[in-house]
Amino acid sequence: MSITADRKAEVIKKYAKKSGDTGSPEVQVALLSERINNLTDHFKTHVKDNHSRRGLLKLVSQRRQLLDYVKRIDEARYKDLIERLNIRR
Repeated sequence: MSITADRKAEVIKKYAKKSGDTGSPEVQVALLSERINNLTDHFKTHVKDNHSRRGLLKLVSQRRQLLDYVKRIDEARYKDLIERLNIRR
């Protein structure tokens, strides 16, 4: 259900702006998207898992807040990020 350390490192490397970047909004959104996708697949087999569904809603909300921040700061970065992650708005 959670992402492995190897997968997390791949995502960080792909979306980092510079070496050692783990806190930029792009990296945070990418990691949250990875966790959201994993949970979405989990719910395809475990439909009644409402405790995890609450966690999913919190992750989606947190990602939305970060995306709103990026949009407010730089709209070009925002559009590039949602296109790269295939997030619909």
